[in-house]
Amino acid sequence: MHPFNATRPPGLAVGFAFAGLMPFVTGAIGLWVTPEAWREWVMEEFLNFAAVILAFMGAIHWGLAMRAEEGSEQAPMQLGLSVIPPLLGWFALSLPINFAIPVFFFAFGTLYFADIWAVKQGLAPAWYTALRRPVSLVIISSMIVAWGATLVLSY
Repeated sequence: MHPFNATRPPGLAVGFAFAGLMPFVTGAIGLWVTPEAWREWVMEEFLNFAAVILAFMGAIHWGLAMRAEEGSEQAPMQLGLSVIPPLLGWFALSLPINFAIPVFFFAFGTLYFADIWAVKQGLAPAWYTALRRPVSLVIISSMIVAWGATLVLSY
């Protein structure tokens, strides 16, 4: 079977994806358990990492667009999906924390559905949805935990 048609993600992709979740999980939990003097730094690093990952995930769509055949109707959408996530991340970093986190939440949630669209269009491997679902759930859950920290704790 061609790897593009496989329904299970490659083990290495799963391992790296889950390793990439560690800053989200530890950052979100860290906001609750870190001494007050360090919370602002933890939040800053948490949001910086979120912006980097949005850029990375947008770059995936750039790569998919590069694979598209000339004149493909999906290529402009893929190119848009490659640029919008990093711009949203960059924009979110300029906002106060209570507004930045919802922007990241929206961006990661919307990108998940864009990734499903890419798989349905045959632009991304069939296994990509199986990888993105748990990754998106952990990232979005981490955003909720972090947002809760901003509402309850001092920032």
